[in-house]
Amino acid sequence: MSELIFTNAAMILADEIVHGTLVIRDGIIVDITSGPATIGIDVGGDYVMPGCVELHTDHLESHFQPRPKVRWNMAAALQAHDGQIATSGITTVFDALRVGSDGDIELGAADMQAMAATISAASAAERLRADHFIHLRCEVSVSDVMDQFDAIKDNDRVRLASLMDHAPGQRQFVSLDAYRIYYQGKKKISDAEFEAFCERRIAESQENSDRNRRLIAAACHDAGIAVASHDDATADHVAEGVALGVSLAEFPTTIEAAERSRQAGLQVLMGAPNVVRGGSHSGNVSATDLLAKGALDILSSDYVPFSLMQAAFVLAERDLLDLPQAIRLITANPAAAAQLHDRGRIEIGRRADLVRVRTADGLPPFIAGVWREGQRVA
Repeated sequence: MSELIFTNAAMILADEIVHGTLVIRDGIIVDITSGPATIGIDVGGDYVMPGCVELHTDHLESHFQPRPKVRWNMAAALQAHDGQIATSGITTVFDALRVGSDGDIELGAADMQAMAATISAASAAERLRADHFIHLRCEVSVSDVMDQFDAIKDNDRVRLASLMDHAPGQRQFVSLDAYRIYYQGKKKISDAEFEAFCERRIAESQENSDRNRRLIAAACHDAGIAVASHDDATADHVAEGVALGVSLAEFPTTIEAAERSRQAGLQVLMGAPNVVRGGSHSGNVSATDLLAKGALDILSSDYVPFSLMQAAFVLAERDLLDLPQAIRLITANPAAAAQLHDRGRIEIGRRADLVRVRTADGLPPFIAGVWREGQRVA
């Protein structure tokens, strides 16, 4: 029997902070008491909180392709990504892999299939610090998205799929100016090339999106994969997602879409960078505006892993939420949305996925230690 004890800890529970002692045996929380103990790790009053649960990060691809036309060893890229995830306080992560491409030809279907296989193999071999699952980002406007989806959906780590359409003029990029800044800057193409690119993407969306949304949603339900909508902007978008059986609304771009999603019983997920930066990089709705409307349930680090922890403490520092409420956005709520009921809270009987956090005025939180099932991983 292995035992781990933290004492002199500010334990962030679901609804309160308890100063005391936490006991873990064989990777499971077995005791939570107020007051100090004479044995164990004295954390000096630092916070001890549940490990973060990340449902949508695009960060893995940047390790595999750190520069244009540069490919890194895939297993090494995964381990580098995993190291940054763990040291950001994330103990459970859903790595988002694209299924279908909206124009990036450097990373294709074969790359995504190889990444999925690498995640599965590394997880089985216990070569990763965090617990990794796979989130399939399905670009429904692409004609062969179903073929690409079918090639990955049976991987044992796939748990979530999102239905997205990044064609210009809708959802995330209602503004063509914002679309131009993002894509023309990313691809370094001329105005004429950009106009041709937009025409092609709009035509693909009109031809393929509705059919592929239905097909992928049905295939997910058959396979037991949860389904998320993505970048909903209107009441019609939300109604469409509800009809398809989605359970999670990712990154709604308007207050209307977020409120309609909550009214329909969906969990609403927004980007932690949106909170840290004070707004959306695409000019869409602010996450804190949704919070004020009672229409925000989950934060995702999206493209900056550390933003997840940083955003929760920012919300508490700004008195927008108390600290336990803010921490639930990055722990208990995403765990529940992913049907991972064994983690996400400091409670007796739950997994000891834990993070030791130290704070100082004017500075971001410092991750002083990370444990997964009672074993230190960072």
